[in-house]
Amino acid sequence: SLHDALPICHAVERKMVGPAYKDVAAKYKGDKKAAEALAATIKAGGSGKWGPVPMPPNNVTDDEAKKLASWVLSL
Repeated sequence: SLHDALPICHAVERKMVGPAYKDVAAKYKGDKKAAEALAATIKAGGSGKWGPVPMPPNNVTDDEAKKLASWVLSL
């Protein structure tokens, strides 16, 4: 699966290097632009939203990033 191809920095239920996917979904709940913003962060990487550890960019297509963002937000 797409998730299996990414580095193991997140888990569904608990914090690892990065936040739990369920915490990400909760933070963006109700935000109509969340999927677009999250997909952009998945592709480009980011920092500062969840503490000092930066998230590196991921080598995924735009479509893959959108699918992953939608999956995270569905949790």
